[in-house]
Amino acid sequence: MDEDALSRILKAAGDTTRRQILTLLVQEGALRVTALAAHFDMSLNSVSKHIKVLEEAGLVTRRTMGREHFITAELEPLQLTESWFAQLKSIWELRLSALENALASEENDHERT
Repeated sequence: MDEDALSRILKAAGDTTRRQILTLLVQEGALRVTALAAHFDMSLNSVSKHIKVLEEAGLVTRRTMGREHFITAELEPLQLTESWFAQLKSIWELRLSALENALASEENDHERT
């Protein structure tokens, strides 16, 4: 697993504004930076900084046509987070299973005595 990429993705997705940007892009498709900024009560420069973090994480791509910059969501990198969460879930399930086995074994021991 690419730990650096996972860290960039989690950092990018850890901010409410960036999650809202991703949600807008998934719902509406590619949007101009100015159209994205219109959804937020902050400067265009601030929105651009959020977009830059998303770009560095690979969660959005930018296409330039003349002076217009169009931003598109890229959800494939989220597979890294899905894999990481799946690993955590697997570990958790193994621990729960071991606990169930230990409790069942203890119960059987008490029944024998």
